[in-house]
Amino acid sequence: MLYDKVKIIPGLVVFIGLVTFPIWFNVISGKATPAPVPEKSLIAKECVEPTQFMRTSHMQLLNTWRDDIVRTGGTRKGTTANGTEYVRSLQKGCMKCHASKVKFCDTCHNYAAVKPYCWDCHIQPKEII
Repeated sequence: MLYDKVKIIPGLVVFIGLVTFPIWFNVISGKATPAPVPEKSLIAKECVEPTQFMRTSHMQLLNTWRDDIVRTGGTRKGTTANGTEYVRSLQKGCMKCHASKVKFCDTCHNYAAVKPYCWDCHIQPKEII
């Protein structure tokens, strides 16, 4: 039935090799794209939480703030572990220190291929070029 198996089998091998090339090349070479380093702010000396927590859980923190403030009428004042007060707000808190959405937020979100929904409700900050 397969009269052209001399052509089909090598063609399948080449096709599978080309399709899977990015995966096995990175595995063999041991190289992956390094994680980006977002531009840090010079305005504040400390963030509301430690750096590692913010890298992994900032979205959960923002959701907690949203639920507490918008949905239950909680306070906008927060306090860091060191006792520094801050405003629990994306625009008046986070973006006050991390002023560039492109250089801070988008750097990591593009790397991780995620599209956060923050800017569906909030107004994006104007970038200073």
